[in-house]
Amino acid sequence: MTPTYRNAGVDLDAADHSVRRIGPAVRSTWTDKVVGEFGGFAAGLTLPSGLIEPVLMLSTDGVGTKAEVARRAGMLDGLGSDLVAMCVDDLAAVGATPIAMTDYIAIGKLDPTVVDRLVGSIAGACREAGIALLGGETAEHPGVLAPDQFDLAGTALGVVERGAEIDGSAVRPGDRIVGIESPNLRSNGFSLIRATILEQSDLFDTLPGTDLSLAEELLAPSIVYAPAVEDLVARLRPNALAHITGGGLPGNVARILPQSVTAIIRPRLWPRPAIFNALASAVDVEEAEMFRTFNMGVGFVVITAPEDAERAVQSLAQTGHRAWEIGDIVDGGDGVRIEGVL
Repeated sequence: MTPTYRNAGVDLDAADHSVRRIGPAVRSTWTDKVVGEFGGFAAGLTLPSGLIEPVLMLSTDGVGTKAEVARRAGMLDGLGSDLVAMCVDDLAAVGATPIAMTDYIAIGKLDPTVVDRLVGSIAGACREAGIALLGGETAEHPGVLAPDQFDLAGTALGVVERGAEIDGSAVRPGDRIVGIESPNLRSNGFSLIRATILEQSDLFDTLPGTDLSLAEELLAPSIVYAPAVEDLVARLRPNALAHITGGGLPGNVARILPQSVTAIIRPRLWPRPAIFNALASAVDVEEAEMFRTFNMGVGFVVITAPEDAERAVQSLAQTGHRAWEIGDIVDGGDGVRIEGVL
């Protein structure tokens, strides 16, 4: 057999076909600020007006092994929200406004239908978040990934006025901690889930304590917090913001604290979604490990001056998010304490 790229496992014709299929979804996120053409080597966009000294911020992330669970279940359509959330909510956590992103799909054998579903899902989440999906890359990895396996990652671009970044340096004893609801796992903790409950159960078994299958509960799409956080920052200036991803509340809140303070978080102050209680029972892990692995019902944290806490809760409610005061800041450099847990 004459050696060809196709014989080696890379189908360039399928790649061209896939690009044509995803074009409408990608272009549906574009406004007149986008510069370039779909399918070119790169695209860009003009910066928002009114900024004196704009600072560009970048964030890269992926959906992790949630992609593998979605592949096994055949439920791909929520992954776009997961990817967009993981990237743009990191930008929101420093006070930046997300304006664009790109995606990267690695797949064992290019299936235009799968790529179409993934990119369509990403584009839909971008439209809801008000950002442009400028393009991306789809790469076949024959012999490295199984034909139907894939990985999904992205990079988001944001902008903030120089000096308006929110970095946690303003946090003081007496500040209040506001938690924004996450009704599901978002994209974290799936390696633990795969190594425990999915070794013993079928994805379409009912998750104990719920009326839904494991797949339905585990693959519920992430909330994208960035638009609500941007609105909040415009109404009042928080002292710190934290996106609760891998490491949970202890790991991510600690990233924004000055060394001289401690965050006291009180789990009794918010309702814990049933998925977390069901998982704790099913995977048989300690409460402290649950808090280090999962968001436990809080996907984003806002730290404010005491007089602004109720305003923050109300502002978030106006943008469709439940939020609660879940703790406060005290003297002492002990990082994060989860009351009754660690």
